[in-house]
Amino acid sequence: MSKKHIEDCIRSSMEAYLRDLRDAEPARLYDMLIAVVEKPLLDVVMQHADRNQSRAAQWLGLNRNTLRKKLLEHQLIE
Repeated sequence: MSKKHIEDCIRSSMEAYLRDLRDAEPARLYDMLIAVVEKPLLDVVMQHADRNQSRAAQWLGLNRNTLRKKLLEHQLIE
């Protein structure tokens, strides 16, 4: 799967989401999208990094403490 394919998936999902709203005004779209994308991203990367937070943080380009905070926010660790 290419970066372009992921971008196309997000684009079509957002188009469908906004279409489904009909006349309702969207709110906090950025925050919603980041939350929806971030959790599965973190989950999959952690699995592929064998739950090693240092390795996963490096792959994501994040500080390990930042990754830990995000994992806690998304309830991916205790």
